[in-house]
Amino acid sequence: MFVQSNGVNLCVETFGASTDPAVLLVHGACASMLGWERELCELIAARGRFVIRYDQRDTGLSTYYPPGEPAYKLSDLAGDAVGILDALGIDRAQVVGRSMSGAIALILGVDHPDRVSGLTFVATTTGDDELPPMEPAFTDRASYDDPVDEVVAVLRAYAGGRLEDEAETRALVVEDFARALSPASAANHFLIEFDGPRNGGFGEIAVPTVVVHGDRDPVFPLAHGEALRDAVPGARLVVLPDTGHEVPRRVWPEFVAAVTG
Repeated sequence: MFVQSNGVNLCVETFGASTDPAVLLVHGACASMLGWERELCELIAARGRFVIRYDQRDTGLSTYYPPGEPAYKLSDLAGDAVGILDALGIDRAQVVGRSMSGAIALILGVDHPDRVSGLTFVATTTGDDELPPMEPAFTDRASYDDPVDEVVAVLRAYAGGRLEDEAETRALVVEDFARALSPASAANHFLIEFDGPRNGGFGEIAVPTVVVHGDRDPVFPLAHGEALRDAVPGARLVVLPDTGHEVPRRVWPEFVAAVTG
């Protein structure tokens, strides 16, 4: 379905019964809703949740801007999420923010606490300067002429150099490119202003919070997840074994339990 939210048009898909507690899945930079695999959404819904995934601005079928010219900032993306809840008639949702969108989850938890029943931060960071940098295995990547090859290489690097199922990953990337209204616009996410919440930071989060982090994440090494757990009052950390900056199928049981528990 399409939802008018915060002045833009967003493509939204839901799973499960709308009477169940809501889980809003917010993916990271450049990622459309397809990054939350359909089967994963169905597994969460089977645990008695109303699951919502959507294309953020500049991805998939949602409103996009010319490449290099994003006319929005991070807080606008958080406003989009609130608008989706409004459009679906949802008072409060468990918000799952992945990678870049951990910052969106933070804004929702601090500036819109009445709309959030809980938070799950996935493969993200507090952004503290003293935390370990990205690993060379991720930053020192070859360039590719084919954009599909380039994205697959990024996802392979996310996974620490090996993909669980490279053919499946490539098929998903091909589908994502074919579906997107403007594939090149996704990189606008790296150009937006990262304005933080107005009403505080991680210490002001007052809802149940779980941090989910891979033990060999090359983008945000595990110390980032540990720092996030320590920054949020009462938060707990779930470490995904032998996992990088992704949520592979083999850890879906642990991930679903963390989101729904």
